[in-house]
Amino acid sequence: MRLGSIPERLSRDRHNLGAASHIEVDQAAARRLGAGPLLERICPAHVYTQGPDGAIRINWAACLECGTCLALAPPGVLTWRYPAGGAGIAYRHG
Repeated sequence: MRLGSIPERLSRDRHNLGAASHIEVDQAAARRLGAGPLLERICPAHVYTQGPDGAIRINWAACLECGTCLALAPPGVLTWRYPAGGAGIAYRHG
């Protein structure tokens, strides 16, 4: 049985969007610690981008809820919680 590529497998998952972001960035801490490039590099879903002004933008709807950003970001940069009320990603194995 062919499993398919990673993008093919991820396309089987379902995202239930919540009303608000489950990720918050302390922009001052992120700038002070230079966290923007790190967040862009480590997120497998490419949720984070750093703008020309240095602000970190979040595409929270694409989040895979893997926790990589929370584990590797400098302390104090992110506030991360699971989406409320059953929102977020629903994985389909295969």
